[in-house]
Amino acid sequence: MLFDTNDVYSKGIISTAFITNVTTVGELKFEVVTNNRTFIFRAESEAERNEWVTVLQDCTSGRQRHTVMNPGSPLAPDYQGYLELKGLRSKLYTVVASDKVFLYKNIDDYRIGLGITSIEMNVGNIKVSDRRSFDLTTPYRIFSFIAESEQMREQWVNAMRDAIGEALSNSEVAERIWAESSNSLCADCEAPKPEWAAINLCVVVCKQCAGEHRGLGPSISKVRSLKMDKKVWTEELIQLFLVIGNERANSFWAANVPPSEALSPSSCSEERRRFISNKYRQGKYRRYHALYGNQRELNHALCINVQCSDVLETLSLIFCGADVNCSTGLESQPSPLSLATAHSQPLQAELLNHNLNTEEVDAMDPEPYPLPPSVSHNGFLFKTASMARPVTERKAKEEFSRRWCTLNDGVFSYYESDKNSNPNGALKASEIVCLASDNDDRHGYNNTFEIYTESERLYLFGTDDSEVKSQWVKSIAKAFIPVSAEPLLRLNSERIGKLMCKDGLNLQRSKVGWFALEGSVLHVYLEGSQVEEIHLRKLNELCQSLQCNITIKFEELLFSFVSGERAVSSGLSLCLCNILLCVFLCVLVNVPSLGMVSEGIYRKSGVNSRVAALCERFRHDARSLCLREGEHQVDDVSNTLKRFFRELKEGVFTTQDSPSWLSTASKTIQDESTKISQYKQFLNKLPHVNKATLQALIEHLYCVQHFSDDNQMNNHNLAIVFGPTLFQTDGKDYAAGRAIEDLIEHYKLIFEVDEQQLNKQIEVIEVIHKMRNLKNPPSERGGDFICTVYLEEKASGERHVKIPGSMTALELTLEILDQRNIPIKDKDYWSCWEICCKEEMERPLHYQERVLPIVHSIGTESHLLIKKHAAMEAITLYLSSKPDASKHGMIKFREERSILGLGLTSFHERYFILNYNSLRMYKDVRSNRPEREWPVKNLKVYLGIKKKLRPPTCPQFDFYRTVCFTYLPLFICRYLCCETQSEMREWYATFLSIQYDGNVWPQDGLQHKRVSRELPDTRHGNVSLIPLRGSENEMRNSVAAFSQDQLAVSQSTNHWE
Repeated sequence: MLFDTNDVYSKGIISTAFITNVTTVGELKFEVVTNNRTFIFRAESEAERNEWVTVLQDCTSGRQRHTVMNPGSPLAPDYQGYLELKGLRSKLYTVVASDKVFLYKNIDDYRIGLGITSIEMNVGNIKVSDRRSFDLTTPYRIFSFIAESEQMREQWVNAMRDAIGEALSNSEVAERIWAESSNSLCADCEAPKPEWAAINLCVVVCKQCAGEHRGLGPSISKVRSLKMDKKVWTEELIQLFLVIGNERANSFWAANVPPSEALSPSSCSEERRRFISNKYRQGKYRRYHALYGNQRELNHALCINVQCSDVLETLSLIFCGADVNCSTGLESQPSPLSLATAHSQPLQAELLNHNLNTEEVDAMDPEPYPLPPSVSHNGFLFKTASMARPVTERKAKEEFSRRWCTLNDGVFSYYESDKNSNPNGALKASEIVCLASDNDDRHGYNNTFEIYTESERLYLFGTDDSEVKSQWVKSIAKAFIPVSAEPLLRLNSERIGKLMCKDGLNLQRSKVGWFALEGSVLHVYLEGSQVEEIHLRKLNELCQSLQCNITIKFEELLFSFVSGERAVSSGLSLCLCNILLCVFLCVLVNVPSLGMVSEGIYRKSGVNSRVAALCERFRHDARSLCLREGEHQVDDVSNTLKRFFRELKEGVFTTQDSPSWLSTASKTIQDESTKISQYKQFLNKLPHVNKATLQALIEHLYCVQHFSDDNQMNNHNLAIVFGPTLFQTDGKDYAAGRAIEDLIEHYKLIFEVDEQQLNKQIEVIEVIHKMRNLKNPPSERGGDFICTVYLEEKASGERHVKIPGSMTALELTLEILDQRNIPIKDKDYWSCWEICCKEEMERPLHYQERVLPIVHSIGTESHLLIKKHAAMEAITLYLSSKPDASKHGMIKFREERSILGLGLTSFHERYFILNYNSLRMYKDVRSNRPEREWPVKNLKVYLGIKKKLRPPTCPQFDFYRTVCFTYLPLFICRYLCCETQSEMREWYATFLSIQYDGNVWPQDGLQHKRVSRELPDTRHGNVSLIPLRGSENEMRNSVAAFSQDQLAVSQSTNHWE
């Protein structure tokens, strides 16, 4: 090799495999001959020249001569090809062979054995720097290479890493260090088999963490290899690491690591850098010595401790501030190091020796650091332009563009191609609020997914490969879902993300929760609790209000199943006992009360139009349907039940198991117990919902046949009706009827029911019919709520009203007016208002709006109020004069993010356009692109504004010049401040007209809508109904009054007379 005296790496090399002759020529010179060239060298002395000649002749003697490089040569390559070396602007032919890398000018020089230099890989390290670039780092120089493609780069990197592994084959020291079990795991991230160590800190670390230790500098962390730096590893140093070990070392260094900040083997470089800096530079997690802060006592303790064998105590003293070079006060042993040597403590001396120049650890930084995600993924995807609203229409393939996408260090980026270094756009994981996996074939690409961000933007990506989509969805979800909610990642969810929610009894404060929708099950994780499941098919109520949230406050933007396409609306609703809700309402709630003794029940036909309407109601919203006597006939309900089972997909017995039931029923089996045993086996094979539903139906039919003297429907008659219906057959074969007849006859044995409980149920039905015969009013359906409602003002006119799920704002208004005997005059616009005292705003409920969802959603600082709508006449006149529902103009605008607690913005003038689809905000009249856009029907519009916000157009805080609207995700109040009251009324009227399709007020007024109502029963069974709203005293008084006399409540709250 030819060297520059100042460079470790040669300027040229000659392979001895190609040397044909070595001879002396002239004074102090010798000649090296190859097949292609002759090289003459000059030595410093004749003795040196002769030594060179002898050595070279020994290397070449007896070897086969090579004219070209071939695989049989000593330099048989593991990998070879051209690489560009940064700085030269030319490509070099590079060869990886065994534990070395050789550089040649070109392939011809390689073939004749003439190279530039060789690199020993035992001191090398590979670091990927760009898509096609990587660095080969040595202690003496960094070689920056550029491959022809990203794929070629990966192959080069793998080959060179294999060469490094070959060079590090000496593992004697590593094996001895790993003999201490805790040293076999990295002290920082617990990666297995760590091959590096910080010899002054007494910790064994992995390769990735060692790189970050080097970044601290040798004055803090002295990093050495267990395999390469053999000379460093004296017997004393090895013994020191065996005595201390990572576990004992971390009892000092990592005594106070929060679980949220701990590293794992998969942590990214940024996480490692932050953690290692906190741990060793700042000492954030260390166990503080009792003498910390007292320099004199620390030094004194160090001098005493180095005389014994407790090296861990010495480590603690050094890194809590003791001076390694302090004076001992002894002339013969002036320093702790000499003191340890004098007392024959070689391990203490070794530890002190490696820390003579170590910097003092900084004071602890008390601020925690949030950990970014540590997921990496890349590949090509197809992307559409980002959107401001959910995707409702199909996107064709032509609307997608091919993009190179990467996910690194918590940032999802997309590029024009894999050769571009600057991304077209990037999304931080912290900005993602929801990830949705679309159904197949929804768009032009079969497999698509959607990303929703906090800025209310939607990003749609697609691919033709389902596996590629699955990998991307898993990687992105892992990047933005916190570790504490990790169980959600194991689900095969359609949507996953974070939501603001209210739960339990605390409905006044929203908090962040993590949710995953898997089929019809919603998995919920709230901080500090376990993952819970909400079975959406069992919800008592799932309703959508104007701000597009359901009972538990799910944003429409994140969970679009509210709008109609998810499991709740498309699946079959269940009651809490897993019975199909249609069956539950018909056979267990309504038919017993509507007429189980009705003659010919289930054989007589109902009115087809009414039956079809009931079936449609059950399919779309079974929970809101309340069957009432007089409104719904027994035969209509019974026919609805039969049609439901006839049209039920797969049937209650399932397509797969139906033949087994029919086969057993058609056989002539003398021993009834054998047949019953077979039926029980088939029953246990049914899905849980099918089994529960079938038992509920057969129990009902058993009760029906009990009254066969009245209804003429015995076992046989019921079997004739329900056999073909439940098995979905044509009825020509009586096997289906025989099976149902067996189930009814042997109901108690097959279903193993409690006979005493069954008899009680029959007694209850008998009592119901006795009451009917006495013409007592039937009991109303339970599930209603008592709510405090005020008349005209909160200070007086308090009323307590039972609110069923179907009650509208108009019905509530009329009931309050009826209770107070207040007459309704012409053009009296009495309305129900939602009053928000805290926000200083109010909202008149639309007369068709259901009240119960409002009762559930408002807090204790809000209430319902019945009063006249002073502006309604002007609103109706304005709308009658407008040909279409739209409006535009300049308005003062501001928004307040109240839940997140972000700073308030000031009022700005903006140009707004309100049409049937959306409310759009532009910077000015000339702007072509809106700054913001909101779907109108998803807005909840209030009147008023907080006084402290000081609206610019309302110097006297005129309450009715400001419109406030809210829209989820994240509850945000947005204020539109108008110049005049009339302008505000016009905007508000347009909002109402669009949201309710022009039906703002009943056309025939309130007089014709007025109905008489009976005083509601105050008890549900034996349990008093408790008001949901009002102060603690009001609630206590109301409960006491209701338990005694409901009329007393009405009289005690009468402040009008």
